[in-house]
Amino acid sequence: MHQNAIQFQKGFSLPDFFEKYGTEEQCEKALFDWRWPRGFICPDCSCTHHCLLNTNKLYQCNGCHHQTSLTSRTIFADTKLPLTTWFLAMFLLTQTKNGVSALELKRQLGVSYRTAWCIKHKLMQVMKERVDGRPLGGVIQVDDAYWGGERHGGKRGRGSPHKVPFVAAVATSGEHHPIAMRFSKLKGFRKAEISRWARKHLKSSSTVISDGLACFAAVTDAGCKHIPIVTGGGPASVAHEEFTWVNTMIGNVKKSLNGTYHNVSDKHLPRYLAEFCYRFDRRFDLADMFPRLAYVTVKSPPMPLRLLILAEPSG
Repeated sequence: MHQNAIQFQKGFSLPDFFEKYGTEEQCEKALFDWRWPRGFICPDCSCTHHCLLNTNKLYQCNGCHHQTSLTSRTIFADTKLPLTTWFLAMFLLTQTKNGVSALELKRQLGVSYRTAWCIKHKLMQVMKERVDGRPLGGVIQVDDAYWGGERHGGKRGRGSPHKVPFVAAVATSGEHHPIAMRFSKLKGFRKAEISRWARKHLKSSSTVISDGLACFAAVTDAGCKHIPIVTGGGPASVAHEEFTWVNTMIGNVKKSLNGTYHNVSDKHLPRYLAEFCYRFDRRFDLADMFPRLAYVTVKSPPMPLRLLILAEPSG
């Protein structure tokens, strides 16, 4: 029986994870190597000569005498948790296809719900910043989508005040296979919003295929070629081959969100969408996904709780 090579790849097993990152010492060494692959560099003066103050695990620069910890100026800044807890959280977020809720993370890590929520959202913020920094290129299928729905007795359809609009885009290869995707919350489907989104998330010279929604013509502002296809309404409108992958991914992400999370706040929706995009774009090498996320955590600035709980900017 034929097996899909991507679906049936070995991945990164739990025994393998604990063998490599099961102790605090292993995690500290890995974090040091990711942060300073060529050896310690002072964040203030760039001096490479230092000493380790073992009493409080601080690295002191021999030049300017600045003291820094392994986690300072990273997403782990000011954490009171052991690195083994953070590493296990990163493992769970990268190796679970449909994601893991903060409540489930609480149970798996043995921490409070508030702590699990903070860990998850800090790691999702890292994922979002990484995803936002890599625009799509090539042939891109684009469609409008919504999270949530009308309440009893409320207005139905696009005008429902309880639906959160987001644009879904899937880049495909020359063989029409999906390569990467971007799901971005918008303020609404207007030309100004699509223009802003396209300049941030699409490479110029890309070819964008969309339905007949007028606002998608604004992708040309980003130097993209636009091919509109009027699909009409009803079930037949999602059967067009040109939109196979974007419609499939919208359905998959919505099912996963509904199945994994008890509630997804509108203001935090961009992080949840980015989490799915991050894993989808890197699904070709599951074993490498964990170290890739860990590497960017030490390159990401601190995210205090007061910023974490604020509404995420759309797009």
